[in-house]
Amino acid sequence: MYQSKWRIFTNHTILVLGSLFMILPVWIAFASSTHTREYVFQNGLQFLPGGEFFTNYGAILFDAEATKGRVTALEMLFNSMVLGLGFAIGKVIISMMAAYAIVYFRFKLAVPLFWIIFSTLLLPLEVRIVPSYEVVANLGLLNTYTGLILPLIASATGTFFFRQFYRSVPDELLEAARLDGAGPIRFFIDILVPLSVTMIAAIFIIMFVVGWNQYLWPLLMTTDDQLYTIVIGIKQVYNSLYEGGQIPQFPKAFALTIMASVPPVLVVVIFQRMFVKGLVETEK
Repeated sequence: MYQSKWRIFTNHTILVLGSLFMILPVWIAFASSTHTREYVFQNGLQFLPGGEFFTNYGAILFDAEATKGRVTALEMLFNSMVLGLGFAIGKVIISMMAAYAIVYFRFKLAVPLFWIIFSTLLLPLEVRIVPSYEVVANLGLLNTYTGLILPLIASATGTFFFRQFYRSVPDELLEAARLDGAGPIRFFIDILVPLSVTMIAAIFIIMFVVGWNQYLWPLLMTTDDQLYTIVIGIKQVYNSLYEGGQIPQFPKAFALTIMASVPPVLVVVIFQRMFVKGLVETEK
């Protein structure tokens, strides 16, 4: 009994300390973003909030000069949202259809083709970025949302997870659908998609966060400030902190960083139960 209580206490202590270790830098950045730039420059990073919250965050959201460009943080957040949603939705749709074809059509090359798809995980974006850029440029898709999203929506990870999930679906469902006269499309839409809701949510969350945090690809695809994402904006702001001989705008830079982290955190928090349930069901 004593050992059990001690183990519970130790585990909770480790979790609390780990959480504090992860949250503390974010809190310091938030607290520092609510002070004036003069105060932060003179006194360093702050642990307690100041009185400039609305001033600093309002300037970042609605004043393009605060981000050292021609677009506001609000516009960059919109661009990041388009990229994140397009990235996630596209990957979910493509992965579901690819996994459905591999599992249920059962053609001779299904298994080799699946492992070829899976092997693309060994090729990160940086390896194939030059030919991808050339294709997008030749198609005239530079500085477009289509050029940002379309080349990245194929997902070996999503295909793998959906394949494992579809393989756990009883064959009796397929036989029952055939007896009812349901074709492949109807079986997919009316039966597999509703069964895959938690899996869709899990993959959507992962891919949304990955798409939101993309830096290198949007940087190459966009030369127009109007299409800058929030991640590019952060890099732009931090690069300009010491330009012009003025006091660095640390509070506004921290404010932009905090705003960039809010949407992914909200998505994970809101859908965390479906996320966990989807990953657990994959293992069944």
